[in-house]
Amino acid sequence: MNDKVFAQQFAHELDMETTSTLKCLERIPPELYSYKPHERSMEMGYLTLLVAEIPLWIALIIEQGEIDFATYQHREAKTTQQIVDHFNDNIAKAKNALNNVEDGLLEQPFYLKRSGEILLQSTKREQIESTINHMVHHRGQLTVYMRLNNIDVPSIYGPSADDRSYGAAQSS
Repeated sequence: MNDKVFAQQFAHELDMETTSTLKCLERIPPELYSYKPHERSMEMGYLTLLVAEIPLWIALIIEQGEIDFATYQHREAKTTQQIVDHFNDNIAKAKNALNNVEDGLLEQPFYLKRSGEILLQSTKREQIESTINHMVHHRGQLTVYMRLNNIDVPSIYGPSADDRSYGAAQSS
């Protein structure tokens, strides 16, 4: 499959996950940002920010070819609206990057680094393929945090105990 077709299909998959992810992010109140279900768990605020930032990684993978943990700047978000806006901005950046992919670009290398040291090397295509799974994984974690805090969990791939609609499946 050529890179343009892959990028178009991936943009469509990203669209399919956007509605459900947004429904989760909209429900997280800042007063619960410090909540952790276990001492080794990440705080709810960081997890919420991570879910909102992962789409940005797609743009960075395509446009820069690397992410370095030492220089990567997490955005500070203190309100639910700031998280939602950040997510929407990052979705737009990801879709723009995907829409501008030229054939041959996704076979170029991608590097995940820490202070310049290469931790992982793959093709841009391989890294993009795993990025949406990464977002979905952390969104799943977030829904557990939501349940533990009596926040209604939205329908994602089918009805939830709190929402009997079909969420993302309805938007296709």
